[in-house]
Amino acid sequence: MVEFRARRGPVIPGRIKATVADTAPRDGREKRRGVRLNSRVPVAVEWESAGEPHRGEAQTRVVGPYGCLVVLPQDLRVKQQIQLTNLVSQQSNPAVIVWRGNERAEGWELGIELINPQMGFWGVEL
Repeated sequence: MVEFRARRGPVIPGRIKATVADTAPRDGREKRRGVRLNSRVPVAVEWESAGEPHRGEAQTRVVGPYGCLVVLPQDLRVKQQIQLTNLVSQQSNPAVIVWRGNERAEGWELGIELINPQMGFWGVEL
């Protein structure tokens, strides 16, 4: 019987070989709390500014059990309290802006965290 062995490439001096365990967060926690899914769900975002109610509509880019990523024409600030409504199911949930990314042609990238998220809020299985 002939034994086959895989050939290894040449060793490069100074190159560090990292394992998955080496790249995991040191505190043992994962950065993400749930599954993310690319999904376009029409949403309404409502908030107050200077005592006046405001509303914007957008589509999600990514959804997860604890929030979503949207691109909204309005420039909201991080920690802004909002009301997020799924326009397909008409379910609403209080939420907060937790991340603001780049400005795109269609608006600002916003990371939204749902407060006490309802199961099935997005209408997709996560």
